[in-house]
Amino acid sequence: PGVPRARGCAGSREVVPTCERYAVRRLPFARLADGDVAFFERLMPGRVITGEEEVKPFNVDWLKSVRGCSQLVLKPQTTAEVSRILRYCHERNLAVNPQGGNTGLVGGSVPVFDEIILSTALMNQIISFDKVSGILVCQAGCVLERLSEYLEEQGFIMPLDLGAKGSCHIGGNVATNAGGLRLLRYGSLRGTVLGLEVVLADGSALDCLTSLRKDNTGYDLKQLFIGSEGTLGVITAVSILCPQKPKAVNVAFLGCQSFAKVLETFTTCRAMLGEILSAYEFMDEKCMKLVETHLKLSSPVADSPFYVLIETSGSNSTHDEEKLNKFLERAMASALVTDGTVATDEKKIKASHLRERITEALTHEGYVYKYDISLPVGKLYDLVTDMRARLGQSAKNVVGYGHLGDGNLHLNITAESYSHSLLDAIEPFVYEWTARCSGSISAEHGLGFKKRHFIQYSKPRQAVLLMQQFKAMLDPKGILNPYKTLPSAP
Repeated sequence: PGVPRARGCAGSREVVPTCERYAVRRLPFARLADGDVAFFERLMPGRVITGEEEVKPFNVDWLKSVRGCSQLVLKPQTTAEVSRILRYCHERNLAVNPQGGNTGLVGGSVPVFDEIILSTALMNQIISFDKVSGILVCQAGCVLERLSEYLEEQGFIMPLDLGAKGSCHIGGNVATNAGGLRLLRYGSLRGTVLGLEVVLADGSALDCLTSLRKDNTGYDLKQLFIGSEGTLGVITAVSILCPQKPKAVNVAFLGCQSFAKVLETFTTCRAMLGEILSAYEFMDEKCMKLVETHLKLSSPVADSPFYVLIETSGSNSTHDEEKLNKFLERAMASALVTDGTVATDEKKIKASHLRERITEALTHEGYVYKYDISLPVGKLYDLVTDMRARLGQSAKNVVGYGHLGDGNLHLNITAESYSHSLLDAIEPFVYEWTARCSGSISAEHGLGFKKRHFIQYSKPRQAVLLMQQFKAMLDPKGILNPYKTLPSAP
């Protein structure tokens, strides 16, 4: 699908164009043997997958853009089992690919070659929840949506919300430092995650699963693993601070005639809604057309060049609605907004979350080149405009949407099928453009396999060198998620 399977899966050591862009050579890890499989079957009877058809879904990413050729999937249920797996793999020099819900978008969640897949799917237990502090402790394989449902019954919510919540695992969310729709209100996982339990490459378990909000004793080790994409250790459990469920939630879906109006609306919105503003998302008209065409969803607002989704969350519905209405009156009177609708009923609010479905709609367009960029807010849409001008008719669609309140643009380029020449026209131009604006080439998706060679556009050489030193210290054999996140060490 789009990108050919890596050559060398059957034992060849030739150069492997896994994503038909970078020459990647298999590192000298051991090959899986019958004795290895026998060991794992004794350790986890019934939770070792070896059949070619059964393993296949674990080898292909959600976008169907990259795939590996692992012959073995392991499904541990406990931290002790993960520890024994990694200790054995470390001794045997077997490479391991940790995998959660496999919803990643940068090729970080599937093997490049024949790495053993360690799936956290069965590590899905809620360990504890404190209603007084709002602190949840759970295993890494808990699905985000299931955690959200559990917490809502307790009067709380997860501080994280993603379009992939029905499939993604909290451990994978933490490992990639996922952002999502609530970051404007509740911040990133670097602030809401209080503690982690992690198994290191040699099988030793690091128990930093604290439930304290304040702990200044020494280095904050959990931060090493948040956003490390499974390259430094396998996260097995998470302690996370959860906010109380808002008693009043309102969603406004608005139309704007230009991106300048989108920015001005945001400035007015932030000033007038203040503490109750929980999300400010934007999408262009091409995004809306894709959602309407492929998912048969209709826009609540008439045709507009840009759309804005505003969410408020508070404790007093009368107070919040009054503030929102005053803001809308100001926005309409000053011609910032041409049309809009407000939803307060829970069913209507869920129906209005068209923004979450854009990624799904894009998959119906053919091959998708996805870019997750942080930029100064004023320049956010300029990249989309410049990319359209650069690519012309060689691309099917160039669309932009994202978390404007966080300065996070999702740039997506579609084509009927994968094209090496089109990719050459996009990269490294997109990263050079971002670097010139002092932006980040990865706002929330991570680097994974697809972006690791572009890290220098966002990080200085000394920072990359230090990251490589951390990797060498914690995983000296390099068995954890190899070929991902960092360029090869010198």
